[in-house]
Amino acid sequence: MKTDGFKNTIEEMLASAGVTINGNNPWDIRVHEDRFYCRILSEASLGLGESYMDGWWDCDALDEFINKILKAKLDEKVKANWKFIFWGLNAKLFNLQSRSGSKKVITQHYDLSTNLYMSFLDNYNQYTCGYFKDTEDLNTAQGKKLDLICKKLNIKSTDKVLDIGCGWGGFAKYAAEHYGCHVTGITISDEQIKYAKNYTRGLPVEIIKKDYRDLDSVFDKILVCGMIEHVGYKNYRVFMNIVNHCLTDEGLFLLHTIGENKSVTYNDIWTDKYIFPGGMLPSISQIGKAMEDLFVMEDWHNFGPDYDKTLMAWYQNFDNSWPKIKSNYDERFYRMWKYYLLSFAGSFRARHIQLWQIVMTKPGTRQPNSRIS
Repeated sequence: MKTDGFKNTIEEMLASAGVTINGNNPWDIRVHEDRFYCRILSEASLGLGESYMDGWWDCDALDEFINKILKAKLDEKVKANWKFIFWGLNAKLFNLQSRSGSKKVITQHYDLSTNLYMSFLDNYNQYTCGYFKDTEDLNTAQGKKLDLICKKLNIKSTDKVLDIGCGWGGFAKYAAEHYGCHVTGITISDEQIKYAKNYTRGLPVEIIKKDYRDLDSVFDKILVCGMIEHVGYKNYRVFMNIVNHCLTDEGLFLLHTIGENKSVTYNDIWTDKYIFPGGMLPSISQIGKAMEDLFVMEDWHNFGPDYDKTLMAWYQNFDNSWPKIKSNYDERFYRMWKYYLLSFAGSFRARHIQLWQIVMTKPGTRQPNSRIS
């Protein structure tokens, strides 16, 4: 097949999604390099993301472009080549989220400069979905999310609370300041620990470098917010067993996670290579199987569309801050992060992925006094 044949194939596929090459709509793409067409057909999502990073194409509304192609299910129409087969087989044969494997995403993503993250996050440094109920403001939405978590967990001043994957200490600070509880936050990121300890100084908060597999203390309430996406399907049951072991008999456990509509055993290949190595999103059935006989599901709340708003707000902040931070990075890094934030926004807009908050108790627990709203 000649170059024209590749181009015709891509044009037909995009037309079925309402996207035109070099068209006038903001979601239409402008192709600068003819090799783009062959690359997409041979490398699918990896080729799409990498060719954007390389400047082979542009789009004024990248988020809406992704929304349209996912709604048209174009991601299912490009056949996998040997790279995808090998990558998927590797995820099935090996535990990519072992103790050593879990450190890769820390080194590549979470231990990037704190200034980068602070350039686009809210006042509580929340790197998870905000709750945009009755607001369009990111800071307000993240405050509402944190308060929603505290109410669902029915946090009291006498509680010992565990935050697995505590990030930069935002939840710990909020819960300690507003509810007076003691919070223990764990992470394996040195950069997050350094920042979180300073950020929560003077509060009843303890920030510890610890892998979740080493937990052995008991807590009244446990939060996992945006962390199980790094646990991996081979470890879900182990993870749930550890949380069960660390929770008091009458305690409450809240899981806040991005979720897949179907069960998978690996991440999107571009995302795995450039953003979250070893990451993957759980499905309803995978979570259900992992928690079976260990927990009772008390409430399952989906507010995935709010992640679209969160990501768009992050991108605007990142883009506005770029002139101040770009001396530490190159143009390819900028395009990578732009593609990451806006493609995820499009994925949530297409309802391709979800955002769940799940409240759980141990079997036999009395009716929980969780203030769910």
